[in-house]
Amino acid sequence: MSRNGLTITIVFLAESANYGEGVGNISTLKKMTRGNYEQYSYISRQALRYNMIQQLGWDTTPVDGKSGVVQFAPSASIVDYPEIDLFGYMKTSSKEDDKKGGAMTRSAVVRLSNAVALEPYKSDLEFLTNMGLARRQNLENGIAQSEIHRSLYTYTITIDLDRIGVDGDINIPSEEKADRVKKFLDTVMFLYRDIKGRRENLSPVFVVGGRYSRKNPFFENRIVVEDSRLNVGLISEVINSNDDIKDNTMTGVMSGIFTNDKEIKDVFDYRYMIKDEYIEVLIRKSYGEEWLLEIEKDYDDDLGVEFENGLMSDYRSCTNKCIFCFIDQMPPGMRETLYFKDDDSRLSFL
Repeated sequence: MSRNGLTITIVFLAESANYGEGVGNISTLKKMTRGNYEQYSYISRQALRYNMIQQLGWDTTPVDGKSGVVQFAPSASIVDYPEIDLFGYMKTSSKEDDKKGGAMTRSAVVRLSNAVALEPYKSDLEFLTNMGLARRQNLENGIAQSEIHRSLYTYTITIDLDRIGVDGDINIPSEEKADRVKKFLDTVMFLYRDIKGRRENLSPVFVVGGRYSRKNPFFENRIVVEDSRLNVGLISEVINSNDDIKDNTMTGVMSGIFTNDKEIKDVFDYRYMIKDEYIEVLIRKSYGEEWLLEIEKDYDDDLGVEFENGLMSDYRSCTNKCIFCFIDQMPPGMRETLYFKDDDSRLSFL
């Protein structure tokens, strides 16, 4: 079974990255209201596409307004212009240009969702003036206000790999198809957005996705963050819902963003992280099935878990090559543990 559907759901951290028309002297963020009556700012998919195309250097596709509509030029081809290969086009023609008139269309191969905040907007405002300039000529300074919102945002990219570089009789070489996808993903990795004198970093702090047989944005609307905790259980449910998803999904997370992103490296990490009255434990069975356990307990209660190795991780051995090392000078044939060069201070605390 071919895996020609690529989908990636991304989380990034940004501030006030897309404004609407504004009201009076107040610059308003683009926002939507959810079922809980909270408002969430968002960055439109059109804004994301604009930044992607610009940073790819693909904003050279010719346009014209001959038909009364600003659109891509009828002569523009996906062979020469990757922008319309990945994001599609509509080219209309008038009856003067074409006896029949009509439109040629190509639906987008790369689909973007809006980047929606994961934390609600709380009506924060920034007070602005141009007093610094006004004082130069003793003029009245202008006053304005701007809505501001710093939040984690999530959006999803879905790519139909079967349609990259294919348009009617056109079928570009496979190497060029792969290069276009790679350049696009590299740009997403380091995406940024310029707005109101700021450059906002839209690089991912969390990503989940893969190549699948179904061309479906599996993880769209499945990212939930509460109290800086990423809902891992919901993501795990999606991953375990189908063998194709389970076998082909990859995730990545940047440390320090979420409170539950810490890797348990040894028994000391384990003891520290269970010191709470409520914890979630994700257990992976030997046959691959995962269970998410929600545990309520007293703060100091242990979970009763025993580890094969007292430290959970391998003991650290000395890597120095001292010529006077007494262990290197021991005679052969003694029990193996006597030759271990203990250099693990953690053992002193057990």
